[in-house]
Amino acid sequence: MNVLIVESPAKAKTINKYLGKDFTVLASFGHIRDLPPKDGSVRPDEDFAMDWATDARSEKHLKEIVQAVKKADKLFLATDPDREGEAISWHVLEELKRRKALNTTTIKRVTFNAITKAAVTDAINNPRDLDQELIDAYLARRALDYLVGFTLSPVLWRKLPGSRSAGRVQSVALRLICQREAEIEAFRTQEYWSVAANLLSPQGKPFTARLTHLDGQKLDKLDLPDATAAERARQAIASAALAVKSIERKNVKRHPAAPFTTSTLQQEAARKLYFSATKTMTLAQRLYEGVTVGGETIGLITYMRTDGVQMAPEAIHDTRVLIGQVWGEKLVPASPRVYKTKQKNAQEAHEAIRPTNVFLKPADVRDALDHDQFRLYELIWKRTVASQMESALLDQMSVDVADPTGAVVLRATGSTVVFDGFLKLYREDLDDAGDGDDENGRILPPLAEGDATAIAAILPEQHFTQPPPRYSEASLVKRMEELGIGRPSTYASIMQVLQDRDYVKLDQRRFVPEDRGRIVTAFLEKFFEKYVGYTFTADLENQLDDISGGQLDYKTVLRNFWKDFMSYVEGTKNLRISEVLDALDADLAPHLFPTREDGHDPRKCPTCGEGRLSLKLGKFGAFIGCSRHPECRYTRPLGTGDGQDGGGDEASERELGTDPASGLLVTMRKGPYGVYVQLGEAEGKKKPKRASLPKGQSPAEMDLEKALSLLSLPREVGIHPETGEMILAGLGRFGPYLKHGDKYVNLREDNVLEIGINRAVDLLAAAKTREKAPAKEIGPHPADQKPITLHDGRYGPYVEHNKVRATLPRGSDKDALTLEQAVALLAAKVAKDGGPAKAKAEPKKAAPKKTTSRKKAAASDAATNDAENDLPPFDLDDAPAAAAPKTARKTVTKKAAAPKSGTAKAAPKTTAKKTAAKKTASE
Repeated sequence: MNVLIVESPAKAKTINKYLGKDFTVLASFGHIRDLPPKDGSVRPDEDFAMDWATDARSEKHLKEIVQAVKKADKLFLATDPDREGEAISWHVLEELKRRKALNTTTIKRVTFNAITKAAVTDAINNPRDLDQELIDAYLARRALDYLVGFTLSPVLWRKLPGSRSAGRVQSVALRLICQREAEIEAFRTQEYWSVAANLLSPQGKPFTARLTHLDGQKLDKLDLPDATAAERARQAIASAALAVKSIERKNVKRHPAAPFTTSTLQQEAARKLYFSATKTMTLAQRLYEGVTVGGETIGLITYMRTDGVQMAPEAIHDTRVLIGQVWGEKLVPASPRVYKTKQKNAQEAHEAIRPTNVFLKPADVRDALDHDQFRLYELIWKRTVASQMESALLDQMSVDVADPTGAVVLRATGSTVVFDGFLKLYREDLDDAGDGDDENGRILPPLAEGDATAIAAILPEQHFTQPPPRYSEASLVKRMEELGIGRPSTYASIMQVLQDRDYVKLDQRRFVPEDRGRIVTAFLEKFFEKYVGYTFTADLENQLDDISGGQLDYKTVLRNFWKDFMSYVEGTKNLRISEVLDALDADLAPHLFPTREDGHDPRKCPTCGEGRLSLKLGKFGAFIGCSRHPECRYTRPLGTGDGQDGGGDEASERELGTDPASGLLVTMRKGPYGVYVQLGEAEGKKKPKRASLPKGQSPAEMDLEKALSLLSLPREVGIHPETGEMILAGLGRFGPYLKHGDKYVNLREDNVLEIGINRAVDLLAAAKTREKAPAKEIGPHPADQKPITLHDGRYGPYVEHNKVRATLPRGSDKDALTLEQAVALLAAKVAKDGGPAKAKAEPKKAAPKKTTSRKKAAASDAATNDAENDLPPFDLDDAPAAAAPKTARKTVTKKAAAPKSGTAKAAPKTTAKKTAAKKTASE
């Protein structure tokens, strides 16, 4: 008998259909073991020895694997074809050795880039051994992330109460977001003007030209700073005798973009489909693992964690054949296109992300996929096919119109598409595109040199310079890739961790740093500058790649890193919190105390008028307080401006202006459920109109225009193209929503004031698809034989039995849920809520003893700390997509870092001095 091990049950189910009865295909459910989240799991003093532990969930799957392998002649380790997949295979093999399950079993490693029968069969016929160099690179990365997290996080907790944790790559990504926010805050808007003229050709055909030269000098962007300068330019144009001075024509080829890599897929899915990086990778995983199409289970795309842009020769051939069949031979280039990546640290170990069978068009698989899966497959399919299509040909034309002396010159530009090429199928989107006119499609009339032109109108236009945009998920991924920070497969988890720890938030799909994140970044930049440096982090990634290439010893890399890192940590031991506060207060002053337009000192206490405001730290985190404390008790949270309104709740209450339609005063106020805007005042029993501020909307940024927009909700978005009914957008008790007929859809990422008709129709269609999905019966509950059903809910999939509902853990594969797992989830839910049986069995408890206010505060602190440290303090950059949720650890294996088989040993004893740090880290 042969046993083949993969990560996920969905993949196991697909492959099992290919291999037949001679194979038993089992899933490890991601990593089967990990470093225990406690101090001492990696020990630099013992040459970086590591302890590995399995949790209760993994134990169950391991037992099944052990039983099968004991009876097997051959064991095929078929986990994913990357560094993480190699590590999972190594962990499985080490556990099998430790449990003496191998005997005479032959062990082979197989990899395939696509889950198709041909790819799987070919891999099994061409096995290899485990790649020790990839395993070493994994061990180095895991040790680095652990050591940084478990060493740096306690420093943060001691010096910055309220901070959560720091990570090797996560902290650098946070720095990028915080630095961009500082650039935006430091930006000062400048006024400038441009001047255009509507001209007429000798035949009376209109065209538009922009002023480029005045008084014989080329104009830069800011050379017309005000209306006076713009008026002088207008008069110069009006008095000039304009004629065509020169004409430039050229044919330009626009080439298609390369097929998707992990990062470019995340970027384009964010731009076109509004998917988060996490959602994109989850959907791609499902497409890779396989769906049933026409009665056959097949993986629809190749492996989705890759930085390669190349395609297999047979895939290129099939794509070119398809293009010829569908669009004709004129769209097939003379020779196949070959792409090479420009990304730093690119390994190009795998193909680009492409359809496994390009002849399976999106329409052919629509019924086999849900709405979002279909849209992602369609995006991948179009990008792949377009990458092998002929280039587009554009005819570009530039015309300079000037007076005889050359003192005034205007330029008109335009282009026409002569040959569509790949644009017939696909056009790539851009991040943060400028607001300049798009020349594509603008056609200039026939003109010749010397032609006199008449002036129809002169159009001066006022502009203001704009600050750099905040990072979106797409642009942050692009920037990290440019700098060589992290790995494409880790970007989604990095961004999710930053949000989970409340270091950043997403506002209109843009990252905004929270004050907690800015303080952590300021601390790390001040005292650990080297370790949040972009060059240092990228160089470390290069070293990890050199380890995987066999060019560096991984323990040498760890020793060099640890020696320098500990010197930085030692340098912070004698730091007083007052020194830290002074440094952070100075660094964050432009953010915490912005310059006031009225010239008043932003640090002057608004309550006592004598004290100086500065950054303070309490047991619940940072805040702004007066230097005359305790005589003056003025405090305010971070990030609420200069505090001129007195701080506290009052800082949110102010007049915004008068509604021009009703003449009523518009005010912003704070109530028990948050900040809201109000029109007018109450008249008798008649309540005034109110609207809550949407989540993510800063009270400091609220003005009259925004307030009136909120008060006008619900607003009409547009007519639905299918039903002819109006789509409304509004704010309700559960947040922003869309309404179409009697159907409501929550808005999670979109701005209720800005969402357009196309996006609204997409969201309604996605919701309709989810509604159509029927409940899936898992099986009968062993207690009463009544069915357990699986549903898709607002907050994710859940199981239900006898009106008890239990949500599946985040990251779980709902399609792989077993009856046993469903029963366990329901039992845990009943136990947590206190079911009927429990309520009857429990005796009546005595009234609780009174608790002093000090004890209550201590209990509250403990609860807060538990909630804040619900994630491991080390970096989760390399956490696999299908990692098991952390539960009670059952088995701890103490091993040297060198990947040799070992035996289980007791965990090392720890001194009393380390106990507190260990307890905090494990929380």
